[in-house]
This record gives sequence, structure tokens and C-alpha cells, in this order.
Amino acid sequence: MKPGPGKYAWTALGVLVIVVWVFPVYWMATTAFKSTAAMAADPPQLWPHTPNLVHFRKVVHDPLFWDAVTNSALVTALTVPLAVLVAFGSALAIARFRFRGRGVYLTAVMLVQMVPHVALVVPVFLTLSDVGLSDSVPGLVVTYLAFILPFAVWTLRGFIASVPKDLEEAAMTDGCTRMGAFRRIILPLTLPGLIATSVYSMILAWNEYLFAYFILASPDKYTVPLWLTHFVTSEGTDYGALMAGSVIVSAPVVVFFMLVQKHLAAGLTAGAVKG
Repeated sequence: MKPGPGKYAWTALGVLVIVVWVFPVYWMATTAFKSTAAMAADPPQLWPHTPNLVHFRKVVHDPLFWDAVTNSALVTALTVPLAVLVAFGSALAIARFRFRGRGVYLTAVMLVQMVPHVALVVPVFLTLSDVGLSDSVPGLVVTYLAFILPFAVWTLRGFIASVPKDLEEAAMTDGCTRMGAFRRIILPLTLPGLIATSVYSMILAWNEYLFAYFILASPDKYTVPLWLTHFVTSEGTDYGALMAGSVIVSAPVVVFFMLVQKHLAAGLTAGAVKG
């Protein structure tokens, strides 16, 4: 049976959407390898005719670059495990136990996600200042946790609810303790969900800009998204270095995504159940 014209139209539309989505990333990557003259060429060069690494050298030799990378790595390394650990415990309690206030808690978790982050910048900054955590990496970690946890709890609840209780009961009937059933049944089956949540947490912690901008004041404490702004000055924008820095900053997320994409694809659908 031959595909109808409608199928070709939808395929063409899908290809167009992909091209529109990918082109800015492609332009960023190719611009990083262009000379300053090539970036201003008319007509624009769709690819660098004489690629070079001048802008990348400028980035890696920037005295604040490695401080920013270290700060971002530290924030991410602290935020992701803490978010997943706390969210998993909370989601497990919600999905497996019935307790007073459970419905109110779930509603609160959902409502918190609807509040625009920009509306909370000032209260968050004032709170951190009162407890002495402004302009600090721990303050940034606490802030990220506060905004990652609602989404992580809601998502992991779906994954855990998708695991039939009968499997746990069968394991305990065969001699497993509740902790043993958790370790042998729930944990392996919810692994895709844990990976999907970890990816989301990493992307937010590594790329987040708004809260870092308001919380951090010392250049030596900047994260990489905030560090990139020093290529934009009152004298103009150094587009070559900005694009090269953006490529370097994006690389860890891309590599991590490629490593876990198999589990992530399973995780995006495994939790789509009614809990």
C-alpha cells in the first residue's frame, strides 16, 4: 500500500521543524571556527572556509574560565544526586503509601511548578542573604534543589506507580524483606526514570542563568553560563569567543545525553501511567 500525500506532507513538515531547530546550533558551532572577517562576510558563509581554533584558545586561556567550569561542575555534582535521592524517597512514599495530607501535598507539588521563576528571584535572593548563603555555591545548590524537586517528585512518582505492587508482595512472600524487595524489584525497574530525572537535573544545574545572575556577585564564583556574559561588553560583543565558549559549555551535556540516551528514551514513556 502506497503512502498517501498526507503522509509526505507530515514528513516534510517534520523535516522542516528539525532543520529550524538544529540550524541555530549548527550556526553556533560553525561560527566558533570562523575568523572575525569570515563572520562579517557578505553573503554569510554557511561553513568556515578556513577553520581555525583562535577563539577556542582565547576561551581556554581566559583566567576565569576554569573557575567557572569548576563551579558549574561542583554545583551539578551536588545538585543532581541530592535532587534524585530526595525526590525518589518522596515519590516512593507518595506512590506506595496512603497518608493524611497526601492529596494536598501532590497539589502543592504541581502548583509550585506553575510559578514563574522570575517572580521568585527577589524572595530567593533576600532569603539567601538572611542566612548568609548569597554569592556562594551552596546557596546556588539549595536554590536549584528547591526548583528541581517538585518536577522530580512528580515524575518519579509516575515511574514508581508503574511497578505493580504484586511484584513486591511476591518477592516478600519468597523471603525478601521490604528493603530487599525495594532493592531487587523497584530500583531496577525505575532505573530509566532515575536516569531521565538525572538528565533533567543536570541540564538545569549546568545551564541555569537567571538565579546564578542574581545570587552570584563575585567573578571567581561564576558558573559557565554567567561567565559567558563577559564577552558581551559596552564596546561590543566578541561573537567568536562567545560561540566557542558556548560550544565548550554545551559539550558535557551532549556527551552525557549520548551516554544515557537509550535509558532516557525508555524513561520518557515508562512513567506515563495513572498512579
